[in-house]
Amino acid sequence: MASFSRFCRIFAGAQMFRGLVPVARTAVLLLAVAATAGAQQYPNTSFNYTTEMNEAVTHLWDQLLFWATIVFVIVEIGILYIVFKFKARPNSPDPKHVHGNTALEIAWTAIPAVILAFIAVPTVKTIFMTQAKAPANALQVEVIGHQWWWEFRYPQYGITTATELYLPVGRPVNFKLNTKDVLHSFWIPRLGGKRDLISNRTNYLWMTPRDSMAMKSLNGSCNEYCGSSHANMKFRAFTVTPEQFASWAAHQRGPAVYGAVTPQSVPAATPAAAGAAATTRSGQIGAALADAAAPAPVGFIFPREKLDPSSLPSATPPSSIGFTAGLAGDAERGQKVYSRSSCIGCHKVSGNPMSAGVIGPNLTHFGSRYSLGGSLYENTTENLVRWIKNAPAMKPGSLMPAIGNGEYNPAIKAKVTMGGLSDQQIADVAAYLQALK
Repeated sequence: MASFSRFCRIFAGAQMFRGLVPVARTAVLLLAVAATAGAQQYPNTSFNYTTEMNEAVTHLWDQLLFWATIVFVIVEIGILYIVFKFKARPNSPDPKHVHGNTALEIAWTAIPAVILAFIAVPTVKTIFMTQAKAPANALQVEVIGHQWWWEFRYPQYGITTATELYLPVGRPVNFKLNTKDVLHSFWIPRLGGKRDLISNRTNYLWMTPRDSMAMKSLNGSCNEYCGSSHANMKFRAFTVTPEQFASWAAHQRGPAVYGAVTPQSVPAATPAAAGAAATTRSGQIGAALADAAAPAPVGFIFPREKLDPSSLPSATPPSSIGFTAGLAGDAERGQKVYSRSSCIGCHKVSGNPMSAGVIGPNLTHFGSRYSLGGSLYENTTENLVRWIKNAPAMKPGSLMPAIGNGEYNPAIKAKVTMGGLSDQQIADVAAYLQALK
C-alpha cells in the first residue's frame, strides 16, 4: 500500500489534474447530450433491430458500450480519488521517486487483457455471422457502383434499374457488390451493414428485412470517398410486402407502358421483296404503336404519401440554368427527339429499339421513380428539363454532357452550338421520359 501511495503522489505531483474544471465540463456535456438524445427522430440511425445483420451489430455495440462504461467509471473513480487525496498542498514535501511496482504493473497488464477477451469473443462471433453465406432462398441483387450513381440488377427476375431499390420483407436479400470504377461503399443505415465495393473483387452482404419494416422508405448512400460528387451518390430503398414486390417485379420485367417504337431502316432488297418487307415492317410498327396506345396496367409503385420526408431529395438546380417558362412538352415528339439524339448511346429504354446504351442508368421505367441525378434531385419536370440541359452544372463531375443549346459543356470545354437541343425539344424529351411508367 505504501508503494501505491508513492505512485499516486507522483501521479498527482505531475499536476495533470489541478482542479475539477475539466471534470465539471465533461459532466455538463454529458447532461446536455442525455437531455437531447430523445428530442427528435433520426431517419438514418442504425441502432435498431430491423434485420439480423442490424441486430447482431447493435447487440455487439451494446456489449462493448457496457464494458467500456464499466472501465470508464472505474478509471474516473480512481482519478477522482487521486485528485482529491494526493493533490498538492501548501508546504507538502515533494513526492519520492520510485523505481516501480511489479504487482501494479502486472495488474494493469492482466486486467486489460481480460477485458479485451470479453470484447474479442463477441466481436469475432459477429464477424463470422456477418460474413456467412446467404441462405439458398435469398433474393439476389447485384449492386454496381458508378461515379456517381447506383445500378441495381435482379438476375432472378431479369430487372435492371437505378437509384431506387425495392426489397421484400421476410426474405433474405443477398447483395453482390461490384464497382465499375473506383472504390465505393454501400450502406442502408436503418437496415444495418455497410460494405465496400472494391475494384477487381466481389464482396457480398446479406440481410433479411423484418416484417415490421413493410412500407418503409429508407435512405442509402456511398460511404467511401469516391470523387467530386461522393456526397451526391445516394439512393432510396423501399421495403414492401412480398405481394407488392411481386407486382413491382412483374411490371419492371416488361417494357415501359408508353411502349415507344421507332421505325428502323429496311435493308436493300429486290423490289418485290422490298415491298413485302416494307409491308411487314409497317404492320409490325402499326401493331406496336396500337399496343402502346392501349391502356396497360402499371405494377406496384411505392405510394408517395408513404414516403418518409427524409427520402425526398431537396436539392434545387443552380439558377445559372435558365429555361423558357410555359413550354408544354409532348411525349410523342419527345420520343422521336430522344431516339435520334445522343441519349440513346448511353441509356437503355426497353421497348425502344433505338435506345440500347449501357453506360448510363436504365431509363425503362423512369417515370415511376421519385428521383433523378443519382437521387440528388426530385423527379419533377422543372428539375428534369434542367438536368437534360446541363447535367454537369447540377452535379459536379457528371459524365452526362450538357446538351442544351448555348450551355457550357465541360467535356469539350466549350459551349454547345451544334447538335444541341432547344428548350422545346428538351421539354418534349422530358415529357417522354416521365411517361415511361
